[in-house]
Amino acid sequence: MRCNSMRFKSAGAAASALVLVLGACLCAGGPVRAASDAKPYDEKLLRLSEILGAIHYLRELCGANEGQYWRERMRELMEAEGSSALRRAKLTRAFNQGYRSYSRTYNTCSPSAQTAVSRFIAEGAQLSDGLSKSESH
Repeated sequence: MRCNSMRFKSAGAAASALVLVLGACLCAGGPVRAASDAKPYDEKLLRLSEILGAIHYLRELCGANEGQYWRERMRELMEAEGSSALRRAKLTRAFNQGYRSYSRTYNTCSPSAQTAVSRFIAEGAQLSDGLSKSESH
């Protein structure tokens, strides 16, 4: 069974645009503090990374033919936020956790997998929007 590509393409494009906006806003957030690499929005950023990993797996499973599109969005996020080896490792771990969790749960593109993609895109867009707004203040 294949996912409805048209339904997801517009939502995927919207989520991707928000990820790009997030990256731009996070880069504009100011210099990295040397004393502490932790940021107040790290929990949300890690959740967004996990969502990107899950979407990367599920979209490919459902035949979206996007190649490395979602992995590239994650790479852009890491370029914007991976200010240290520890931060990059945490972001990578979250992405891989999302990918692996859903690869264990789904091995075919079921209606449940399609619903999960839709929910993740909505949650990711919401997180990206909230993060970009909090950083622009």
